[in-house]
Amino acid sequence: AMDPQQRILLECAWEALENAGYDPGADPGLTGVYVGTNRSIYMLNKLSANPELSKSIGSSIFFSNVQDFAATRISYKLNLRGPSINISTACSTSLVAVHSACQGLMNYECDMALAGGVSIQSLQKEGYFYQEGGMTSPDGHCRAFDAKAQGTVFGDGVGIVVLKRLEDALADGDRIHAVIKGSAINNDGAAKVGYTAPSVGGQALAIADAVAIAGFNPETITYIETHGTGT
Repeated sequence: AMDPQQRILLECAWEALENAGYDPGADPGLTGVYVGTNRSIYMLNKLSANPELSKSIGSSIFFSNVQDFAATRISYKLNLRGPSINISTACSTSLVAVHSACQGLMNYECDMALAGGVSIQSLQKEGYFYQEGGMTSPDGHCRAFDAKAQGTVFGDGVGIVVLKRLEDALADGDRIHAVIKGSAINNDGAAKVGYTAPSVGGQALAIADAVAIAGFNPETITYIETHGTGT
């Protein structure tokens, strides 16, 4: 009855803690969970086609498929007692989850945090119907930042990172893959060409805020990774 997104997200959370060297059952600290999922296509398509199953298992379908319960399921199954918050901001969900987890750590709401997200719309390979003027690419290729860009191609994925305050990670001898020096979020308001379009000014302000919070010279940046859909 469970949406595969919630099951796979739980598996990824366990794997992330295991890879970081932490046993949730033995950890006395507060571990927060900040995650998000896509809507449950599984519930809409699979379970709605089987009313007898829905009738036999009752409300557990609701708890196993609705986005609101992804974070608390992880906290319940792994016995994590920090904040357990579902993040849902469309395309930016996973990065906003990381930002929110950083805020939780800096505010000492938790000592360690799991942050990430999952989007799995189909467990089988499938195509899509191209519509002129829509978001999807007519030939199945995404050419971000290219004059030939005609649209994007959607995919499935899951990812979770384990975060700690740097001084704690150093003191505990953790394996550190990267340090987040600063992050920022905002919204464009109405200053954009359309509801789903980003604003250049709004994005520039978010970048400037993140750099200011991080406290380093932007001229020292040597690598930039972006989100580009070719739309």
